[in-house]
Amino acid sequence: MIIKKIIISVVGIIASGAILWLMTGNWIQTGKRPIANGEHPYAIILGAKVNGETPSLSLQYRLDAALQYAEKHPHVTFILSGGQGPGEFITEAEAMKIYLMEHGINEERMLLEKQSTSTYENLLFSKGLLPPQVKGITIISSDYHLARAKKLAASLGLQVNVIPAKTPKIVRHKLFARERLALLKTMMVGK
Repeated sequence: MIIKKIIISVVGIIASGAILWLMTGNWIQTGKRPIANGEHPYAIILGAKVNGETPSLSLQYRLDAALQYAEKHPHVTFILSGGQGPGEFITEAEAMKIYLMEHGINEERMLLEKQSTSTYENLLFSKGLLPPQVKGITIISSDYHLARAKKLAASLGLQVNVIPAKTPKIVRHKLFARERLALLKTMMVGK
């Protein structure tokens, strides 16, 4: 009888895990829509690791996606959002500014948010840089990250469309697995 209960419990745990895995995977996929079309005058580029003063590959991919978007939509102002973490000689926002300027984006098109240390803070502090009448934004981030960013932005009263940046293959599996846990946390506690 005890072995039967143990087996039922193990099967239940495995089934619950599989359901959560599929559910969060679906959230990640739907997070990549709707694709931005230039309707929002502000786009927030979410920060990622900077190696010294150089954007990590993840951040570079976000910036490259922003460059393509900037070319198609010259009226959009970009909020570069990210503070300074361990091993970073400058803030993520400053590293993004340097990269974008080196690739032809005028400084006048950029606002810097240099205090944030999390996705929630990225969005909260960036919202403070928006004119009060702005209710819709574009978020530019890694493809796996957009579902959570959209959920957090909605909790701050922002309507969102997105530009997904690819995720480096070398860290793709690790980041997708970690993001599933972060999504569950956000769904439960809101941040």
